[in-house]
Amino acid sequence: MSPVPLSVLVVDDETPARSEMAWLLEQDEWIATIHQAASGGEALDLLHSTPIDVVFSDINMPGLGGMQLARVIARLPERPQVVLVTAYDEYAVDAFEIDVVDYVMKPVRPERLALAVTRCVGSSTPPATPDDERIPVDRGGVTRFVNRSDVRFVQAMGDYAELHTPDGTHLIRVPLNTLEERWAAAGFVRIHRSTLVCTRFVSELHMDDGRCTVTVDGTPLQVSRRHTRELRKHLLQGGDGDQ
Repeated sequence: MSPVPLSVLVVDDETPARSEMAWLLEQDEWIATIHQAASGGEALDLLHSTPIDVVFSDINMPGLGGMQLARVIARLPERPQVVLVTAYDEYAVDAFEIDVVDYVMKPVRPERLALAVTRCVGSSTPPATPDDERIPVDRGGVTRFVNRSDVRFVQAMGDYAELHTPDGTHLIRVPLNTLEERWAAAGFVRIHRSTLVCTRFVSELHMDDGRCTVTVDGTPLQVSRRHTRELRKHLLQGGDGDQ
């Protein structure tokens, strides 16, 4: 992505909403140029011919919607950042697999949009870990993003998963089984039917009368008997995965 000021593309099939978003972005000092597209297809055509730093896209659009557009953009050789805009908060879960910078709720408030732009500016350099994943977390109507590399361990909470990071816990509606499969290559290992740990943060392993516990970021966690051998093997072989 280019250094600031930014060239942005606003995508929305509704002209009033598109015009309002463009007007709000015009007020931001970090925005240099603003392009507009009335559909996902029109946006892709413009992306192939015009350098764009950030795409602000509505989600619900006829034809190629915002989620599909973001997935296509993710495969581009020089991809812009993406901010999804919607009136429906349930799409934050679907955005889990998409490396978007932010998720802004309609009606768009100027201060919330300014925060999204600030995040784009702050993300203008490549992350230290290119294979990292950004997880959208909804809290009080505000969606923030947590890096997978900051997650120490995960605990199941019914249909939800609780992510434990240095700055607190974050609840997402993703089953633990899904995270176990998706994050295995990043060094996450199942140690209990309700717990997943990132092995690179395991500082201690204790065996006491056949029972095993590990310490992760200062927190002791129980390891079930069925997972003890696999965990010990994983730790001793240094199978931390890539973060």
